[in-house]
Amino acid sequence: MNNEVLAIILGGGQGSRLFPLTQLRSKPAVPLGGKYRLIDIPVSNCLHADIRRIFVLTQFNSASLNRHISQTYRMDLFSPGFVEILAAEITPENTNWFQGTADAVRKASRHFLRYDADYYLILAGDHLYRMDYSEMVDAHIDRRADITIAAQPCTPADATQMGIFRFDRDGHIVAFEEKPDAARLAEIGQSIPKGAVALGHTPEKPFVASMGVYVFSREVLMDLLEKTDATDFGREVIPAALDKYRVNSYLFRGFWADVGTVESFYDANIMLTKPGSPFKFYDPTRPIFTHPRFLPGSRLVDARLHDAIVSEGCYLGKCTVEESVIGIRTHILEGTTIKRSVLLGADYYEDGDVAPARGDRPRLGIGRNVVLDRVIVDKNARIGDGSRLVNEAGVRHADGDGYFIRDGVIIVPKDGVIKPGTIV
Repeated sequence: MNNEVLAIILGGGQGSRLFPLTQLRSKPAVPLGGKYRLIDIPVSNCLHADIRRIFVLTQFNSASLNRHISQTYRMDLFSPGFVEILAAEITPENTNWFQGTADAVRKASRHFLRYDADYYLILAGDHLYRMDYSEMVDAHIDRRADITIAAQPCTPADATQMGIFRFDRDGHIVAFEEKPDAARLAEIGQSIPKGAVALGHTPEKPFVASMGVYVFSREVLMDLLEKTDATDFGREVIPAALDKYRVNSYLFRGFWADVGTVESFYDANIMLTKPGSPFKFYDPTRPIFTHPRFLPGSRLVDARLHDAIVSEGCYLGKCTVEESVIGIRTHILEGTTIKRSVLLGADYYEDGDVAPARGDRPRLGIGRNVVLDRVIVDKNARIGDGSRLVNEAGVRHADGDGYFIRDGVIIVPKDGVIKPGTIV
């Protein structure tokens, strides 16, 4: 597998749907689950499948992502493996930035065409799932496909936000529609052939949607990119290929989530705290890798925790934490209550376990007698004593002094400061 496949991870565009988490970093660099980053998901899946030549395409705020990859994925000196950032660049041939997923691959192709590979595995950098890519590549080869697309059954409610397949009786994809409305979904439902349960359709999940994971045979991908000016795989390249190439689906029945919005990112993190969560970062045979930091175990002083994830290197005073994710190096002081919140942690420590405030600036971390409910606290934020961030008014979208509200979730941005006594 290592010599046949080259992986290309799409870093995404500006990431406006994840603002302000993407204000200072690209989407794949957004922290997740207390200690990981989104890019760790597809890279780990590749490594477990013995796919060790990996390019990551990005063009916005790539410094943080580049630093994480260079510190984390250092391959054996005696093997050809690598994880390499390909940032958008202006050249004599290409005078514009990436215009979409297909355009990004087209413009970056001059860097990876020199590598010997029969198949290209194209992945998104903002999805949460655990998949054995080697099985998908094997299915692509066995069925002599030109293009294979990972697919998953979905409900009618989810189908309106995804790309939906239509199949013939043999399981070949004959049509692809991006985000159809409810009326169009009803028409598609009527066209599903009898006996199509084997293709993934069920009464609860009658549609099959694209996961944004593709396997292309080398010549097919290059032909599609050279002969068209299509900029997006889902909207343009795949529909155009259906009449010319053999396009098959690879049915995936495990957990999968797109975490490209604030709401989905928040829900995915909170899900991790639940008993019986459908996704866990640790698996005895297929763990998710990330940067080893060599931090000490977290210190809890008379703290009360319920359904919580606490990463290493934290200090929790006499506080209450429920249904929340506590990221690395987080300091939480006495009297604080944190519910249904996601704390991304800190990149550094201040001197001492309970560092004093400096002037008008609160301590690094969460101060005393703070209440947080449905809050995302980005890295290195400072929340002053007595603050109460609960969004009692149920505001869906707002910009405030040191915070934002998106999809009803309060977000304190990276390096943000909440003044003592603030009430939201």
